[in-house]
Amino acid sequence: MSYATLIIGESGTGKTASLRNLDPAKTFLIQPMRKPLPFRPKGWREVPADWKAVAAGEGNILVTSNPQAIIHAMDVAPQPVIVIDDWQYVLSDAYMSRRNEKGFEKFTAIGGAGYDIAKHASMLAPHKRCYVLAHSHTDDFGQTRIKTLGKLLDDKVVVEGLFTTVLRTQVDSGHFYFSTQNNGNDTVKSPMGMFQAALIDNDLAAVDASICDYYGITNQGDKHEV
Repeated sequence: MSYATLIIGESGTGKTASLRNLDPAKTFLIQPMRKPLPFRPKGWREVPADWKAVAAGEGNILVTSNPQAIIHAMDVAPQPVIVIDDWQYVLSDAYMSRRNEKGFEKFTAIGGAGYDIAKHASMLAPHKRCYVLAHSHTDDFGQTRIKTLGKLLDDKVVVEGLFTTVLRTQVDSGHFYFSTQNNGNDTVKSPMGMFQAALIDNDLAAVDASICDYYGITNQGDKHEV
């Protein structure tokens, strides 16, 4: 069983930038939509859309919004850290490609695909960590949670319940943070004592180190080189 973490926040609040200190040799990034990294991309390169290349670690960025391909990539990528950036575009790309279809069946399929990816984040090898980045939505009552598409996920599934840790981006006076504790109006949560502060730097490498320390995840299996 892998360790899955959800990172939610509005666009521009530092979700993708939080990857900046992750070791590219030990990280596999899945992009449903191709976009340049917002930091110097030394050590990052796109892998050909070939499963042998993915399994061989011939690159560390895979661009695909196909839910089955994403799940398969999560399974075969040798790197110990998997990042999906971001989950919303799996849903929105599926919706836009089927926007001319009538009926509600497409929403069932799209919602099911989003659920499958979120669930699978905890079903990888024990030493692996999977970080799912997603947009947030604040409703009319001031409650903030992950942004979904349609009522299937909103009414039938609490997506955050599939994750032990949910962090939320926060920006204050030009500084970018992750909140680690629930404020009563969001879905943030983290295990007791994992983080020493309610606000931490938006540094996914530091988050990963805290998770490894908390659960005693060693460097076994973390020796892959890209």
